[in-house]
Amino acid sequence: MKNAEHHISHPIFKTISQAADTLQLECYVIGGYVRDKIMNRETNDIDIVVIGSGIKLAEKVASILKTQVHVFKNFGTPMLKHDNIELEFVGARKESYHHSSRKPIVENGTLDDDQKRRDFTINALAIGLDNQNYGVLLDPFNGLEDIKNKIIRTPLEPEITFSDDPLRMMRAIRFASQLKFTIEDRSFKGICSQANRIEIISYERITEEFNKILLSSTPSYGINLLDESGLLSIIFPELVALKGVETIEKYGHKDNFYHTLQVLDNVSNGSNDIWLRWAALLHDIGKPATKKFTQGFGWSFHQHEIVGSRMTPAIFSRFKLPLNEKLKYVRKLISLHLRPIGLVEDFVTDSGIRRLLFDAGDDIDDLMLLCEADVTSKNPEKIKKYFKNFTKVRAKLKEIEEKDKLRNWQPPITGEIIMQTFNIPPSREVGEIKQQICDAILDGEIDNNYEEAYQFMLTLDPTTKK
Repeated sequence: MKNAEHHISHPIFKTISQAADTLQLECYVIGGYVRDKIMNRETNDIDIVVIGSGIKLAEKVASILKTQVHVFKNFGTPMLKHDNIELEFVGARKESYHHSSRKPIVENGTLDDDQKRRDFTINALAIGLDNQNYGVLLDPFNGLEDIKNKIIRTPLEPEITFSDDPLRMMRAIRFASQLKFTIEDRSFKGICSQANRIEIISYERITEEFNKILLSSTPSYGINLLDESGLLSIIFPELVALKGVETIEKYGHKDNFYHTLQVLDNVSNGSNDIWLRWAALLHDIGKPATKKFTQGFGWSFHQHEIVGSRMTPAIFSRFKLPLNEKLKYVRKLISLHLRPIGLVEDFVTDSGIRRLLFDAGDDIDDLMLLCEADVTSKNPEKIKKYFKNFTKVRAKLKEIEEKDKLRNWQPPITGEIIMQTFNIPPSREVGEIKQQICDAILDGEIDNNYEEAYQFMLTLDPTTKK
C-alpha cells in the first residue's frame, strides 16, 4: 500500500469522502482515472466503487453539490456531472459468465472481488476515499510496475479474462496502441487462443474499440496486433485480403496490406480526422478484386479505386458506421485518390485541375493529403520527384481556384433555363445539354460565366437536330 493522496487533490474527492463518512460507506476511485493520473494524462471521467449502495452515495454527493443524479437503466449505475467532471458510482461486485454471452451474472462483492474482475492490471488500481482509507493506493496485481514497464497484462488467467468478456481482447490492443504499451506474452497468447470468441460481440462495440485504435498516434501498431492475434481476419477480412506479394516471371507487386498501414500512419501524422483515416485504410481495398497479371507487362489493379468505393457501403454497414455524408466523403476520397497522381505523371493541365476541383469540392485538401500519404516508395529519388510534382499541383489548384471559383461549383445554366429556352420537358436531353455546358467550362472552351454559357447552350439546340 502506498499513499497516493496527491492524485486525488481535486476538491470533488473531499466531497465524496464527506458523503461516504456520513453514510458510513467504504469507497474508492478506481480504474482509468487512477491510471491516467499516474501517467500524467488528462482525464475527467471518474469511476467510484462503493462497498455498499452506489446509488445512495451518488445521491448524497449530488445533494452536497446541488446537482442531479442520472441512473443508467440497463445497469442501475448512477452518474452525475459537476463542472467538467463526470462521476459514475457502482457497488463493488463479482461477476461470472455464461460461455455464450459477455453479459455477466453480477453479485455484491468486496473491493478484492471488484479488482479481480477488472480487465487489466493497470485498470485495477484503486485509491481510498473514505476517511479510514483516504489516499491509500491499493495495487494487488502490480499495476504500478506494469505502467512503469509499459505492459498490458490481465490480473487473472488471460484465457479466463478474455473468454469471459471477449471485448477485452480489442481493449487490450486498443490500450497498447493508445499508450504505446506492449501486451505481455501470456496475455497476448490468451488473445490468440480466444480470438474466435470475438464473434459473440456486437459490431457496435467492436467498432468503438477499432475507431480508438484508428485514432491512436500510430494506428498501424494496433492493426498489426489485431492481425497477429487472428482478430483482424474475423472482423475485417477485406483488409487481410490485401496481404501478400506474388511474383510471376520477374514481376512482383508490393504488399498492399503493409502499404495501406504506412499510408494510414502518414495520414495520421497530418490529421486527426477519423473519416480521413478510414479513407486511408480503405483506399486500396479494391485491389484484390482487380488484381491481374499480363505477360510482359506485370501486375495491374485497373479501376481498383472504383471497386473499392463500391465495396465501402457494405463495410460501413457491417461496422455500424454512419451511412450518410461520412460514407459519401470516404467513397469520394477512395474513388478520386489516383487523380492527383495521374496529373503529376505528366505536365499539369488546367482542364485536369478544373475537373479535380469540381469533383473534389471542399474535400480537395483532404484528398491531396491522402495522395501525398500514398507515396510509400523506398526510392528517395522517386519520392522527391512525386513531392516536387505535388507541389506543382497544389500551386495550380490555388491558381485555378482563385480564377475560376470551382470548389463546390454549379454550372451557371440550370435545367430549368434549358427547358424554358428550348421549350422541352424534363428529359435525358436536358441532362446531356447541361453536361456539355459543364464540360466546355471545365475544358476551358468557354469561361465560367452566364453569358458565355448561355451562348454555348444555344449552339446545342436539340430542336434543330430533329
